[in-house]
Formats: sequence, C-alpha cells, structure tokens
Amino acid sequence: MPIDPDRAIGADLGETTFAWTASDVLLYHLALGAGAPPTDPRELRYATESDLRVLPTFATVAATVRATEPPEVRFPGIDIDLAKVVHGTQQVVAHRPFPVSGTATARGRIADVLDKGKAAVIVQETEVTDEAGDPLWTARSSIFARGEGGFGGRRGTSGRLPAPDREPDLVVDVPTLPQQALLYRLCGDRNPLHSDPEFARAAGFDAPILHGLCTYGVVAKAVTDAALDGEPTAVGSWSATFAGIAVPGETLRVRIWRDADRLLVTATSLDRDEAPVLSDAVLTPA
Repeated sequence: MPIDPDRAIGADLGETTFAWTASDVLLYHLALGAGAPPTDPRELRYATESDLRVLPTFATVAATVRATEPPEVRFPGIDIDLAKVVHGTQQVVAHRPFPVSGTATARGRIADVLDKGKAAVIVQETEVTDEAGDPLWTARSSIFARGEGGFGGRRGTSGRLPAPDREPDLVVDVPTLPQQALLYRLCGDRNPLHSDPEFARAAGFDAPILHGLCTYGVVAKAVTDAALDGEPTAVGSWSATFAGIAVPGETLRVRIWRDADRLLVTATSLDRDEAPVLSDAVLTPA
C-alpha cells in the first residue's frame, strides 16, 4: 500500500544538520533571476557578497543546495511515484533575518495526510534552529500526489483565500529565463521533470516545467522588490498555493493587494492567457 495514514501522520522525520555559505545564497538568488540590472544597488543586495541579504525563501533549498540526486518521496507510511507528484503549497516563516552563512539543524514531521479522492495531499512541517538552539525558520509544505487518493483518509478543509474584489495596488510583470529551470536545479532539486523532455512528456507535460519552488521564490522576490523596497530582511512570512505550472521563458504577472498588515498576491502566466500559477499567496512583513 503506497500510503498508510495511521503510520504516516505525526511521523518523526528525524534531525538533519546542514551548513550553507554566502556562495550558496548567491547561487540561489541568481537562479531566481536576481542581478538584473547588474548596476542596481537593490539587485546587488541579492547578487554580491558586499551587502548580501538573504531572501527567506532560501529556506526551501538551504538543507539540500548541494544535493545531486533526484529527490525521493518516501516517508514512513508513504511510498509514491515521483512522476505523480507536484508541489501543493509552501510556507516559510522567518523568525529573524537569515545569516548569510551558518550551520543549522532541521527536525521534520508529517503533519497530515489528506485524501482528496483522486489524489493524496501530504503535509510536512520542519522546524530549523541554529547552533545555539534558537529558532531560525519554520517551513510547512504540502505535495499533491495524483492517483494516490482513495486510501480512506479525511479530506480536510479548503485553504482558499480569494483575491480582493478590487483592482490590485501593484502589478509587476516578471520575465523568467528560458534556462531558468536548468539554473535552479543546481540549488539541489534534480527532478528530471524540470530538465528531461521525455520524462516531462511521460508525466503529462509538453516540455519540462519550472520548479514550483523556483516560481515561489521568483514571485516572493518580485513582491519584496515592489512592496518592501527590495529589502529581503523585511519579509516575515511567505505562503502560496501552486495553482498551475510555469514554463521557463514565460512572463509572470504578479498582482499585489495591501490588506491590513499583510500583502495578498496572485501570479499568472501572460504567455498562456493568464493561466493561474500561484494563488492564495500571502506575504507578511517582519
């Protein structure tokens, strides 16, 4: 049985200690498209070490930035086909500005497993602390496994957060690079869905698609630049639902609404008639 919810839910995924350097952060930012134009002082906060600030979405790659093998989706009570998996949601909560280099320990657990009928949703939560044991960040993510539902688990509630019924306060068009997925895979996600045309076709796509977490970081940077004066340390938390795919080389339209003490965000593809890419997205300033 690929999913056993009684065994999976609450499963302790153990501890992982990892380290990162300023070069890892620079690579990550460049893989998001940072550094254009290369004379912009705000862009140089992302792309040079002289005044480097860390975008909190770096949390999604910090522990795996040097990985060279494709990821496996295998946890206690869960063993599913990688080709059936897409990212569902992602949240990062920064407990303080990230150091540009350091060592940290992550402890993960399976927070929930939901049965959506034709698919399963697996929710993972990770707490990360520094060498002194002080909190650095909390990450919570879900993956959507097509064809893996029907195991008798609970369906769960909807996390939809509709965009306000008014014009956005800010609109930003963000071009992606044709080679963006090939750059981003160097940050530790070698899933062939993003680089191998045959694998992508077997998974039901016309061509390799952009990593969901790359899109997540690209849009977070766009919102930070447009609404927080390009200051990565001003981001307190960032969460989003992956509403559709992004294809390397297309342009994303990012809409931003100011809503009390938070920013509500959507992202669509201008190259595919504004097909949804990210929805239910929220950035909370620090």
